[in-house]
Amino acid sequence: MLENLLRFDLRLFFHINGQWHNAALDVILPMLREPFFWAPLYLFLGLFVTINYGWKGLFWIFFFLISFGLADQASLYIKEAVGRLRPCRDPLINQFVRVLVVYCPSSGSFTSSHAANHFALGTFCFLTLKKIIPGYAWLFLVWAAIIGYAQIYVGVHYPLDITGGAILGILIGLLTGRVFQRRIRLESELIS
Repeated sequence: MLENLLRFDLRLFFHINGQWHNAALDVILPMLREPFFWAPLYLFLGLFVTINYGWKGLFWIFFFLISFGLADQASLYIKEAVGRLRPCRDPLINQFVRVLVVYCPSSGSFTSSHAANHFALGTFCFLTLKKIIPGYAWLFLVWAAIIGYAQIYVGVHYPLDITGGAILGILIGLLTGRVFQRRIRLESELIS
C-alpha cells in the first residue's frame, strides 16, 4: 500500500514538474514561493485589522503569528523525524528533476513547511475574516494551494509533502482560528 502511494507520488511529481509546464509558469511560480511576493498581502492584512479593529486587531496579528510559528515548528519536527529526501536532492532521480530555484534546501521534504505555513495562515484567515469579506475568504485557501503547487513545480517537494503540509496547516489554522473566534472575534464592530 505505502509502495503504491509513493509510486503514485513520484509519477504525479514528474507530471507536474516535468510535463505540465510552460514558459510563463516557469517565471511566475518560482516567484510565488518567495517572501517578497506574499509578505505584502500579510502586511496589508495586519494593517487592515489593526486600523479597523484596534486592540482586537493586535490580538488577531498575535494569533496569526502563532499559527505561522506552530505550523513551521511542527513541520520542521516532522521533517527531522521522517527524513525524506527532497526530489532535487535524491541521487536516484535528481538528474531528471527540473529545479527552477537558485538552491535546493538541505532540509527534509516531508512535510512542506511552505504548505504548512500558508495553509495554517489561510485557514486562520478564512475562519476569522469570512464574515468581514464574505464570498472572498476562500481565496486564502486558493492562495495556499497555489503556493503548495509551486513547491512541486519548481522541484523542491513531492505532492505528498504538500498534502501532508496542507493537512498539518489546516489543523493548526482550525485550532488557532476557533480559539480566536471564541475568545475575541473581529466582526462584531468596527472602530469609527
